[in-house]
Amino acid sequence: MLKKITVEQIKPGMYVHDLICDWMSHPFVRNQFPLKTEAEIQKIRDAGIHELYIDTDKGLDVSDAPTMDEVNAQLQAEMLEAAQEPVPVIQVSVAAEMERAKKIRHQATRIVRSVMQDVRLGKAINMENVEPLVEDITSSLMRNGGALTSLLRLKTKDDYTFLHSVSVCTLMVTFCKAVGIDTETTRQAGIGGLLHDTGKMKVPDEVLNKPGRLTDEEFEIIKRHPSDGHAILLETQGVGDIPLDITLHHHERMDGSGYPDKLPGDQIHTLAQMAAIVDVYDAITADRCYHKGIPPAEALKKMWEWSKFHFNPKLMQAFMRTIGIYPVGTLVRLESGRVGVVTELHESNMLAPRVKVFFSIKSNTFIPVQEIDLSKPMGKGGADRILSHEDPAKWKIDPMRYLQ
Repeated sequence: MLKKITVEQIKPGMYVHDLICDWMSHPFVRNQFPLKTEAEIQKIRDAGIHELYIDTDKGLDVSDAPTMDEVNAQLQAEMLEAAQEPVPVIQVSVAAEMERAKKIRHQATRIVRSVMQDVRLGKAINMENVEPLVEDITSSLMRNGGALTSLLRLKTKDDYTFLHSVSVCTLMVTFCKAVGIDTETTRQAGIGGLLHDTGKMKVPDEVLNKPGRLTDEEFEIIKRHPSDGHAILLETQGVGDIPLDITLHHHERMDGSGYPDKLPGDQIHTLAQMAAIVDVYDAITADRCYHKGIPPAEALKKMWEWSKFHFNPKLMQAFMRTIGIYPVGTLVRLESGRVGVVTELHESNMLAPRVKVFFSIKSNTFIPVQEIDLSKPMGKGGADRILSHEDPAKWKIDPMRYLQ
């Protein structure tokens, strides 16, 4: 049985099933392992981990600890309660914006790749291309945020570093707009998102692209990239204070366990707190050479759990409202036994988006594509509800084909 315990309750003889933090932030080679020594326990504490899941079938038990199922039910209830506020209104359909979004994605990848290559060669960053790109991204998001954000979830190992930067920019602009931040600050936050990982160009390729868990020494090299990026941007003409701060502090955590400065939450600027959320969300939902990305809905649940210590819970709540519990492009299973792709969020009900259905589980066959509005009652194209998100790989389906 899987149970959740606090770090104060762990002891040798337990079996760790999951350290409740993103896997880029802990020093262990594996996510699951037997606890054998006090030194390992101290290593968990030193990593800023406050809670974890244990497998009582493989190690010692804590009799009164809640089960994972109980915790998940509570998390789901909390997320639904937290998300009951309107989401941004869109101007055009996701299909109408898709072609423009594809062009922006291609352009953005080319520009960020050029910026990163210049940094690697010791050249100065040319901001003349960066600022117009952020304007193009913002314009697309104002028309329909789902088109570009869903496209940017598709990454390959060859373009991950570049597209991750574009994704963080896109999500930062979306986030800022949703919480009412002014236009110029939003633009600066977008620039910060686009340049936040500039320092990774100082990391050797064999470490940056290593197909496996980093050693302690390699992790220390990676942890230098915020400071290295900050130093590069300080020498770049036209870069303001907001991009500088986001670059330096997007790996800080509210409990002071982050890096490079181990700042406590009240010393981390709000935009850097937002960038931390966006950075982790995009990283854990993407396929990498050493781990498979998790579905957006599952990522939000994990991050909501982590937000107790690592993120600002109020900002995490706002982020969930911004992108939806089931973001555009999510493959979902409905109560009716149909499978479909989320195409548009409802402005006030996060559990009732528009869904384009195309497969029947009951008859195990593809059905004529139909777009339904889950907020509408029976006879109006609704009267159905989402039961769960689904893994596109399991179904051998590309959700993007149903967004065009």
